[in-house]
Amino acid sequence: MDAVDVVLTEFDGGKIQDICSFSRPYSLAQKKRIDALRQRVVRQKIPASELVKDADFQSVHAEYIEGVAAAVNEMCRRFNIDKSQVQAIGFHGKTLDHNPPSLAGGNRSLPFTTQMGSAQLLADLTDIPVINDFRSALLMNGFEGAPLAAPHNAHISEQEGDGCYINAGNTSNLAWIDAGKVQACWDIGPFNEYIDNFVLRYKNAAMDTDGRWGMRGKTLPELLDILFARGRHFYELNPPKSGDPAFYKTAELFAETAQKYTMLGQDENIFCDILHTLEVFAGYLAAYAVAATPLQVKVCPQFILFGGGWKNPVACQSFIDTLSGKSAPFPEHKKLFDDFRKRLGQSPQIRYSTLGNFMEARLFADLARYFLEDRVWELPELQNLEKKLILGKIRYPHAAPVDDFLSAAARGWQNNDS
Repeated sequence: MDAVDVVLTEFDGGKIQDICSFSRPYSLAQKKRIDALRQRVVRQKIPASELVKDADFQSVHAEYIEGVAAAVNEMCRRFNIDKSQVQAIGFHGKTLDHNPPSLAGGNRSLPFTTQMGSAQLLADLTDIPVINDFRSALLMNGFEGAPLAAPHNAHISEQEGDGCYINAGNTSNLAWIDAGKVQACWDIGPFNEYIDNFVLRYKNAAMDTDGRWGMRGKTLPELLDILFARGRHFYELNPPKSGDPAFYKTAELFAETAQKYTMLGQDENIFCDILHTLEVFAGYLAAYAVAATPLQVKVCPQFILFGGGWKNPVACQSFIDTLSGKSAPFPEHKKLFDDFRKRLGQSPQIRYSTLGNFMEARLFADLARYFLEDRVWELPELQNLEKKLILGKIRYPHAAPVDDFLSAAARGWQNNDS
């Protein structure tokens, strides 16, 4: 939610090379409009059939796609890219709601994943074919639909090495890569979600740049307890699992926080303490997920970080200190971390990926490549599947009406006979 990131990537067999990249930041007003729509979609449980007719949705969607197209077009202009040489745009869209099987309790009528973003409109505005909706086929076949990054982590491991790849985005996720193959991957929980939204609400800023506010605060143990308790049902759930801000209940958390810390709006120290605690929690949660890695997964001491969240010094240091044993905010987890460090056999080696700045954008270029080559994405659950499940759908410029505003597996897809 910080910017539209675009990267032009060339794939040549096992060689992956970024040619150029460009970021187009969201305005604060647009961030607020998208978040307000997301909160309403979750709160009101709006099915796809109704959402596409909603005037607010149509307005937010149009602004969003026009912004994505503007970013693509601007990158091509700046770097003199011949669009006819670009095979496709791999496009994820904006997640508004997500309820995977792991949270649906085994009821097949409940899982869904709702991403906003018309591939047809984006293709029309850029004159480049667009491949999108990579998650729907997974949900419709009983899988989580997230995270998708692990196979791409495996693809770059020849350059980066094996280990645990950890993404710090709105939601954090991890993948264990061994011998260039995915062992296991799952979503961790909120990372930037709480931090960025808190700063947006109380400072009208996009993020806590360089930890300028969080670095001034101190950890509030009682708030840490509240944060973990709110998501305990998910954090302690065995993988595979996928998460989403829909069940982080950010607005409810902030309402409770404002009630508990009554001077929040007036006292800068209280604001910094709460923000610092949210940042500590983000890093701690990532370390907890690592320590809770199932015993059948082979672990190693290499940790490769990517995603903008790691640029927050408080969150990053919390992860490092917790994983290395320098701090232990939750005494109940001490044995878990002690046992994991014994599994590692040596101190963790933690570094930021050399390919980390545009990892998520490149991931969807990689997924688009797999679609064009009719190849199965190397998620563990797809490798032994009897049928060949290819992720994604393609739209060509000016070849069809703009009627694909939402992902196929959006809320209510089970009732769609088409």
